[in-house]
Amino acid sequence: MSSHHIVREKQEPALLVLGLNSFSDELLGQLLEWSPTVIVTNQTAESVNAYGIKIDWIIAAEFNDQLQSDMKWMPANEAELIENSLKYLVDHNYPAVNIITDEFELNDYLDFCDKIDMVIFYDNKKIYCVNSGFSKWKPTGDIIEFLSEPQQFHSSGLIMLSHNRYQTTNDGFFSIQFEQPFIFIAEEL
Repeated sequence: MSSHHIVREKQEPALLVLGLNSFSDELLGQLLEWSPTVIVTNQTAESVNAYGIKIDWIIAAEFNDQLQSDMKWMPANEAELIENSLKYLVDHNYPAVNIITDEFELNDYLDFCDKIDMVIFYDNKKIYCVNSGFSKWKPTGDIIEFLSEPQQFHSSGLIMLSHNRYQTTNDGFFSIQFEQPFIFIAEEL
């Protein structure tokens, strides 16, 4: 990092590691590049520690403080891991979080779409919540999948492949408009 780049706390997205089973080491390195706040579960703590990554928080029913020094504990049972982690980040004014997971249930994230920017890495996909009017530059042939059913849907730069799966028609921006406040979309990594 060059001396003219100063990273302030919470400037970069936090990193919530819920699962690492099929996640690439290279992408993990990219997410850690700017030293984000790292939150892990009991199931992921040892794997993250084995990579030599500094853990800031462990979210679990019980605290294992033997893994690293200066690690803090966020109490939660198995059913509350995602909700408690995201509540903590929102309450402490984190603007964004990257989430790595081996399981994805859309309902776990719905209540947080309007509170924090989330990028969820699951099953070789990058999933995020967007508002109507969203646009993004993509190369020709990229696949965009809608995980929420868009109402009154209109798009430009996309062609439908099958129900809720679209492909970009050319290099450039695609844009989408829809009725509801937000929807989840996924793009392949």
